[in-house]
Amino acid sequence: MNGFEKRALLIKEKIKKTTLNMLSHCEPKQIRIMDIAKNANVSQVTIYNYFGSKEALLNEVFKDYIDQAIQEFEEYMTKDISVKEKIELIILQKKEANSQKFALTVVKELMIEQHEMMDYIKKQYDKRVIPLMLQLIEDGHRSGEISPKITAQGFLVFINMIIDHSKTLGEAFERNKKFAEEMMQIFFYGLCGRP
Repeated sequence: MNGFEKRALLIKEKIKKTTLNMLSHCEPKQIRIMDIAKNANVSQVTIYNYFGSKEALLNEVFKDYIDQAIQEFEEYMTKDISVKEKIELIILQKKEANSQKFALTVVKELMIEQHEMMDYIKKQYDKRVIPLMLQLIEDGHRSGEISPKITAQGFLVFINMIIDHSKTLGEAFERNKKFAEEMMQIFFYGLCGRP
């Protein structure tokens, strides 16, 4: 890569990082190319030259975000820690302190309302996340942390139900730390306690 290409890559990354930061507190409809250009200290023409449109820029930023989140998940799931700790990550959605968060409206607009983005996420989930979840079940069966009565299909359905309600659970976890402990108790030992 020559000097011009390196400089172009740095400028493009700066624009994406600026956009990502703006998405953490603004809805996509509120963000203007003019604002991104001002915050990134580049011209509007530069943004259009690299991305073509605001929508294309937002899509690229969101795909990068999804890829990074899955990469962090892969790294965590391959750590030498207990199955229980890995499941806690999934349920509580623990993140590193420096992880970027999107406003919920951003996720809704970019993920749910755009079929191309939903397809991308589904492909990444099927290709990269599901194999890790299946490995987690196998590891849990081997270590005795997951009952042999629990099938991979049953576990995935249950985890997906939790993920589907992650917004509600996340809000409850933030309001009441004991609620998180209660949910973990129910997840691991059911309503009747340890078998």
